Amino acid sequence: MAMTADRAISVSDAMALAKSSLETVRVRVVGEVSGLASKPGYKAVYFSLKDDQAVMPCLMWRDAYDASGVRLSDGQLVEATGGFTAYAPKGRLQFQVRTLTIAGEGMLRLQVAELARRLDAEGLMDPARKRPLPPFPSRIGVVTSPRGKAVHDVVRTLARRYPVAELVVAGVTVEGGRAAEEIVRGLRTVASEPGVDVIVLCRGGGSYEDLMPFNAEEVARAIVASPVPVVTGIGHEPDMSIADMVADVRASTPTAAAEAVSPDRADVSARLSVVGGRLGRALSASVTARAHRLRLVAERPVLRDPSVVLGTWMQSLDALAASLGRALPDRLERQADAVKRAGAAISGWAGRFGRRERQAVSHGARRLLAAGPLVLAAPGRRFAVAAARLEDLSPLGILGRGYAVCYGEEGAVVRDAGEVAPGDHLTVRVARGTLGCVVESVGTEE
Repeated sequence: MAMTADRAISVSDAMALAKSSLETVRVRVVGEVSGLASKPGYKAVYFSLKDDQAVMPCLMWRDAYDASGVRLSDGQLVEATGGFTAYAPKGRLQFQVRTLTIAGEGMLRLQVAELARRLDAEGLMDPARKRPLPPFPSRIGVVTSPRGKAVHDVVRTLARRYPVAELVVAGVTVEGGRAAEEIVRGLRTVASEPGVDVIVLCRGGGSYEDLMPFNAEEVARAIVASPVPVVTGIGHEPDMSIADMVADVRASTPTAAAEAVSPDRADVSARLSVVGGRLGRALSASVTARAHRLRLVAERPVLRDPSVVLGTWMQSLDALAASLGRALPDRLERQADAVKRAGAAISGWAGRFGRRERQAVSHGARRLLAAGPLVLAAPGRRFAVAAARLEDLSPLGILGRGYAVCYGEEGAVVRDAGEVAPGDHLTVRVARGTLGCVVESVGTEE
């Protein structure tokens, strides 16, 4: 439309002239969203972009807004590409947005959220996958910056709560372009150390950009691949990274992470005291019960007086010895009297006979006297045999030859191996003294 300064134009023409001039300008703008109006049924989304010194009204057609994938909210920092236009009915300047993306931290958060959704879909954040922490770790790995405050917080906390644990520290860079790579290497190095039971991955607070290495995919997969549980303590309470989401346990701070992997010394001492008391009472009860059983066994008659078992045999032996002692002298005395009577008779007969008869009687007397010892020899031999037989039948004689008598737990004589079982207690009497024995095995002869 050709216009000259010599001729006045209408308002509509003036707005059309401004509109045509503005639409030739294409710019890319960064600003903070405010005054968002996005209601169902609207053909466009209305909002303003502002900075510290100016506010710029904007609109974005609904189809372009839906295709961008961005969901606006007041306070977001966005980057918009488009051109200026004028809305003639209201006489208002507007910036028509063609493309829209999240700028700065907003873009980072969008990327992190997308990665989190993808890893969650793979099951890396599934609570069922996560492992319990060891109750009493002997070696604790720590992956963090060697110069940050976090490592001192962890060391101080573990020294206070659980000083018996050994620390294996991997010093890594926790922010910057190479931080993710070093964190992965630190995790693998500590996990490969013998005896490491759990790993603490931590760092102090910082901006969202500073914490980005802990949102890296390679760090998340290294945590999942760790052969031992990993506890994270990254930043402060509100901070949440992908490393926290996939870790076996997420703590709010490095100090809280150190507390999560270590039992409190006071709690352990109290638990040990309780367990020690229970063990002492159980041991005391066991000793008392066994002592009572030992007293009962010791009070059994067979152990207190062996004559309970041998008494009958010893009395029988005494009776036999007494009978033998009475029988032998009487028999010898009767035989001696018979010899005397025979001698006297022979002497009387000798006075009545002549010389020849006396010689015959004298000769007979000599023969009789010679036969006397022979008559006594046979009873003597029988007596010796009887005495030897009596000695053979004596239980004490049998014990003296190396034999033994076994008594069961109730005091009865054990005559058959089948009467006992392995573990039974036996009392064995030998020639001199008794033995307490425990049966290890039982064998029977076919």
